[in-house]
Amino acid sequence: MINTAIKPFSATAFKQGEFVDITEADVLGKWAVFFFYPADFTFVCPTELEDLGSKYEELQSMGVEVFSVSTDTHFCHKAWHDTSDAIGTINYYMVGDQTATITSNFGVLREGQGLADRATFLIDPEGVIQAMEVTAEGIGRDADDLMRKIKAAQYVAAHPGEVCPAKWKEGEATLAPSLDLVGKI
Repeated sequence: MINTAIKPFSATAFKQGEFVDITEADVLGKWAVFFFYPADFTFVCPTELEDLGSKYEELQSMGVEVFSVSTDTHFCHKAWHDTSDAIGTINYYMVGDQTATITSNFGVLREGQGLADRATFLIDPEGVIQAMEVTAEGIGRDADDLMRKIKAAQYVAAHPGEVCPAKWKEGEATLAPSLDLVGKI
């Protein structure tokens, strides 16, 4: 999946009190996070979506749009948004993928269940997947770690010839891969 372009899709999302039609064209030209989760009105999912929501303003300032995706409908997303204190704080797109097209395109559809895996994809402005993470049902994700990965991906994109080592944080030293570094790190 890494370094492949996202596939065409069409869906309706709930965002800031409105239903909005989106396609893959809406993703191009900016960084994007596709944040898949199994289902609305569940247990781990709202903690993750709220955590990511707390970073949304900062993500927007970094030129990143967020698309949370489950196989629930956009109507279900609105109902969840309207009835949950945690989900009610979310301002990013909550995409309804009841046909499982997007979930299948990203390879995270649980066959026979009609649910998405707990998965995160970072897409660059050209629509190319730069990072991905899939976790087991009971393992919640951390928005701070996702933020670190986004900053690293943006840094590498802006600085060809440099790479970010393990645990890299914004402002820290990077590496310039070369023959001189082989066996010295």
